Amino acid sequence: MLPDLHHSRVLSGMRPTGRLHLGHYHGVLKNWVRLQHEYECFFFVADWHALTTHYADPSVIPGSTREMLVDWLAVGVSANAATLFVQSQVPEHAELHLLLSMITPLSWLERVPSYKDQQERLKGRDLTTYGFLGYPLLQSADILMYKAGQVPVGEDQVAHVELTREVARRFNHIYGREPGFEEEAERARRRMGKKAARFFDRARRAYREQGDESALAEARALVESQQNITIKERETLLGYLEGGGRVILPEPRPLLTGAARMPGLDGQKMSKSYGNTIALRDDPEQVAQALRTMPTDPARVRRTDPGDPEKCPVWPFHLVYSDETTRRWVQEGCRNAGIGCLDCKAPIVEAVTAELGGIQARIAELEADREALDNIVAEGCERAREVARDTLEEVRHAMCLD
Repeated sequence: MLPDLHHSRVLSGMRPTGRLHLGHYHGVLKNWVRLQHEYECFFFVADWHALTTHYADPSVIPGSTREMLVDWLAVGVSANAATLFVQSQVPEHAELHLLLSMITPLSWLERVPSYKDQQERLKGRDLTTYGFLGYPLLQSADILMYKAGQVPVGEDQVAHVELTREVARRFNHIYGREPGFEEEAERARRRMGKKAARFFDRARRAYREQGDESALAEARALVESQQNITIKERETLLGYLEGGGRVILPEPRPLLTGAARMPGLDGQKMSKSYGNTIALRDDPEQVAQALRTMPTDPARVRRTDPGDPEKCPVWPFHLVYSDETTRRWVQEGCRNAGIGCLDCKAPIVEAVTAELGGIQARIAELEADREALDNIVAEGCERAREVARDTLEEVRHAMCLD
């Protein structure tokens, strides 16, 4: 069984609905590579989530799942540093989703911003399904299953984490007060030792009577640092501290990613839905051609016309790939017509093809050993199931299902 590191666990996943592109690499995967060395990370292929929009033709999902796992490994996500798994291979996710659905108000799901946004954006598909309405709750189950303390998201996904916090809070409020809870909390408090127990009492009073948030934070840190109490006693004390019941499902926090906004070939955010992507597996000629034919500053009709890099879709690529010297060269050369648009694109073509060349070489190595990938996935799924089983055991007990 994995150690109790709830506060330092990170969970994130991706839907296998097509090839990964540079937007995924710079916006998500680079963060994963960094986070796996700072936290206990669980990264998963969200194949059940893919069915919410691709249920009519799921044939793309198996191939995309395997390809996605290879791509993760090729860019530096490590099976030794993180747990990699496939959502559908950990069936406990489905059970926790079902159990949470029993207590989640319908209105909470209907108000999630992406629910109506996605319906509007994907008008060609019938998304009036229970699965599509409930996918934010399945996301909550994914997070709460591993008691993840932090969830790396962009600003547009914060609402999903907030829903998860509300679901956890409601679950703990309904099921956290077992018979004898107060006595159990008092026993756990005494096991901390006299000095720590006195500090705990003072902080609890300060928070309960005066709303002192700093006292609450200090008391939480004290409880988390205790070595001579069990996991259950720790969760009991955390619930007792705030005046509620035992914390069965800890509330996660969004970990806002400071990723660069990867531009697409048309200047918008790179996205499959906009058809403006460069895939990690695109061949060099295809990449070079796509970059060379990118639109530029419309004011530069002729080679001799001066331009403005700030109005050119190519400039954001320089912000991601070029050093300061190259950027100055572009700014000056474009504004005084000293360089042409193809000259400006040349460093980008070179940088992107070199980056993808290294990734694609690693992809080829990984795909040459299919058995090794199968072993990585099997081991990751089993590690994930160990944690999932423990969480479900607690949830079933709290709901009188054991």
